[in-house]
Amino acid sequence: MRYAALFATGLTAVASFGAPAANAAAIHDAGLFTTVLPANDDESTGQVNLGFSALINGTTYTQTYVNNNGNITFNNPLGTYTPAAITDGSFGPIIAAYFADVDTRGAGSNPVTYGTATLGGHNVFGVDYIHVGVYSEQPIYNSFQMILTDRSDVGAGDFDIQFNYDTITWEAGTASGAPAGGLGGTSALVGYWTSPTSNATLPGSLINGALINGGPDALISHSLNSNVLGQYNFQVRNGSVVPVVPGVPEPETYALMGLGLGLLGWIARKRQHKAA
Repeated sequence: MRYAALFATGLTAVASFGAPAANAAAIHDAGLFTTVLPANDDESTGQVNLGFSALINGTTYTQTYVNNNGNITFNNPLGTYTPAAITDGSFGPIIAAYFADVDTRGAGSNPVTYGTATLGGHNVFGVDYIHVGVYSEQPIYNSFQMILTDRSDVGAGDFDIQFNYDTITWEAGTASGAPAGGLGGTSALVGYWTSPTSNATLPGSLINGALINGGPDALISHSLNSNVLGQYNFQVRNGSVVPVVPGVPEPETYALMGLGLGLLGWIARKRQHKAA
């Protein structure tokens, strides 16, 4: 697995559910997450229930905010549309499947949907960004998904994170410096912050052309802790993403020995303002 060689601090395997895909490629069980965040640009839900308790950086959360721009946060909603470094914790706990300027107002875009369900005997919380457009209402679309899985069977507050990607054709909106067409500017970021010592991004984040279909780090062409291309799996244990213990796989877990996660160099960006 190509990504295994690129990482240096802890990532681990996650439960694999093996359910039939509701969409092509890695996205699965999308029909379970049906609560709609109405079409918008840069908006968020209020606090919504996870359906389980998640321990993150010493705090137990039972609710989260679903943000239109490809991420969820736990302390406050996030309307930021141009991605920037998350390693300093300035956004608080954040899980970002594709942090970029999603705009679902266009006639061809689907809205973001989310909700709770049960998969593989575990409570899950999922968010679907399937066929979503980019600012400003451009007719180009990405499809991706995140699923958080309760692993209280392992330890109180433990959970898994899964990112799934079917197609990624745009990386930024015009307000983030990209010309029409969604390529260029300040490109999307994929990663997480769960503690000051547990935060990272995937290779290709904030790099023009890297994460899109056909790019050197194309999200649909690689995987992490999974044999499904376009699927990236992480475990959060005792509040942080932790490394695999060789020879001690958890139940329902694919343990990939020697795998770690390294931090990319970060590109700090000054937030840009959209025209009224």
